[in-house]
Amino acid sequence: MTDVSKDQVFDQVKDALVELFELDSADIVPEAHLYTDLDLDSIDAVDLVVHLQNVTGKKIQPAEFSTVRTVDDVVNAVAELLKED
Repeated sequence: MTDVSKDQVFDQVKDALVELFELDSADIVPEAHLYTDLDLDSIDAVDLVVHLQNVTGKKIQPAEFSTVRTVDDVVNAVAELLKED
């Protein structure tokens, strides 16, 4: 996955949230808060990170995800990782 647009990353993140947590795709918008709007907890966040590592082939450092609060934050973090080649 190189030269990936943020829209493509968003689609990957959205697919992951639907697949892993059985969320309604209509609820997954960039400004949705992971913990309050989507009812994820810290264990869910770890599952999401592991899934995204598998999809991207990139190692995601926990510190990079410590500030993630919204779907858009996840997209930005993954997009930054993908740029690091």
